[in-house]
Amino acid sequence: MRIADGIEMLELNFGPMTICPTILWDKDEWVLIDTGMPGTAPVIIELAKQAGIGEVPLSTIILTHQDIDHIGGLPAFAAGKPAPVVYAHEGDKAVINGKQPMLKATPERIAGLLQALPELARSQFETMFLKPTSENVDRTLADGEELPFGGGLTVIHTPGHTPGHVSLYHKPSKTLIAADAMVVENGELKGPREAVTPDMALALQSLKKFRDYDIENIICYHGGLLQGDGNKHIAALTERV
Repeated sequence: MRIADGIEMLELNFGPMTICPTILWDKDEWVLIDTGMPGTAPVIIELAKQAGIGEVPLSTIILTHQDIDHIGGLPAFAAGKPAPVVYAHEGDKAVINGKQPMLKATPERIAGLLQALPELARSQFETMFLKPTSENVDRTLADGEELPFGGGLTVIHTPGHTPGHVSLYHKPSKTLIAADAMVVENGELKGPREAVTPDMALALQSLKKFRDYDIENIICYHGGLLQGDGNKHIAALTERV
């Protein structure tokens, strides 16, 4: 779904689950925010082409946090030539680098996911996350940092869902890319899902950071786009927490 020139929300459907990565692009490059589940890279690339990226290279991947539905597609993208530069917050860096176990994905769940993958995708995932030989994160993100993508992208550290969870504010389109800090359910903006948020109190406090931004649109990785009056919806939500 087109948000504005050069920014698009993608929608990937997996039966009961839909996830919404975001892409930014211009005449020279495209940037991917979150990589989906293992094996989903071809679908994301096809959706990006449909959005109009043309033949420009994928230069950058920004991982909002460590959960497998956000980092699972990374190995296939990292195998590209040239490999994109990968950004993540220090709080989740060790997990994404394969040096610590994922906070919410048990070994049994990971094994089950890998069994369903083609051999190449399974091998890439194991090499990157289970038996790493190099670092997967090239650059770390800092709270308040301005990234030079899409006309300006501000990093907002929003811990609670994971220690290194970040949201991103795209100033030109007044769009908040909330990742899993919030969800949209039946057209209503809600806080993070408690069942998959280890520190719910911290996650709810993190939402108050959004008050500092002029927000029209909100993209939630689960639930998709809430368009218009973003600050009003956030104010209503944070007043309850």
